Amino acid sequence: MADRPTRGCLWRRPGHETSLRRRDVRPARCRGRRMSATPVEVLWRPGCPFCVKLRVGLMVLGVRATWRNIWDDPEASALVRAHNQGNETVPTVRVGSVVLTNPSAGKVRSLARRSSGR
Repeated sequence: MADRPTRGCLWRRPGHETSLRRRDVRPARCRGRRMSATPVEVLWRPGCPFCVKLRVGLMVLGVRATWRNIWDDPEASALVRAHNQGNETVPTVRVGSVVLTNPSAGKVRSLARRSSGR
């Protein structure tokens, strides 16, 4: 009976110990990855769920970014409106000279890597 797995507890079955473990979601700096060298600037506002999703995604991927609140920073607000046809659509991300509206964390990481020459 000791070799039999407990019903509903697949992680205790021999040979399956590592298959159901959670992914390592620590920031990349903790896992030994290098951070992006190109400056990434994220223009955001409080209460935006898309901004929270991007923040978590960038943290998991290990991308450092400067976060500017468009409600506190008139220059950031003007930049967002200039690139979004007068709308304050966030998150708006600037990587070097490229500006993206509501990108995925993976897109930001790949753009930052391409811009830095890696």
